[in-house]
Amino acid sequence: MSLHDDAVLVLKAFENQHENQEELRQYYLDHLSAHSEDGMWKACTDGHVTASALVVDLSRGRVLLTLHKKLRMWLQMGGHCEPGDASLATAALREATEESGVPGLSLLPGGPIRLDRHPIPGPCTQHLDVQYAALAPADAVESISEESLDLRWFAYDEVAGVADESVVRLVEATRARL
Repeated sequence: MSLHDDAVLVLKAFENQHENQEELRQYYLDHLSAHSEDGMWKACTDGHVTASALVVDLSRGRVLLTLHKKLRMWLQMGGHCEPGDASLATAALREATEESGVPGLSLLPGGPIRLDRHPIPGPCTQHLDVQYAALAPADAVESISEESLDLRWFAYDEVAGVADESVVRLVEATRARL
């Protein structure tokens, strides 16, 4: 099964009654239908599907955020899908592991937590992010990657003070799933 086919199946199965999630789900499916060859890849200038994961330390009630090098914003781990990714879930887990440096992450069961569509600097116009949550082992130690200016653990209630609304909503939705 191709990554495109996996994304379509994941999105068709995605259920989230909050905010504009159903509208976004349909937008993503329409995008993938219109861009069957390139809708998953960075080269698609109309936008492309990305995969991210919020790294959660359940034992300490905190999340790991990265200070994004280009955007200079505190965000969850994530990014572009790659040809070797077998699924959106494996892309999200790969990105979370690469950017956090934490071995042994596991995705929270139940599929994606939420969807987030956000504009990006050209030539591409938008990311259609499929957001998961990744559980860190109790002894997790982060290691900064070349894509980050910094990595830092934040208590759940600290996130609103450092990150934008999309990250806050992801933390809230993840905690509701937990």
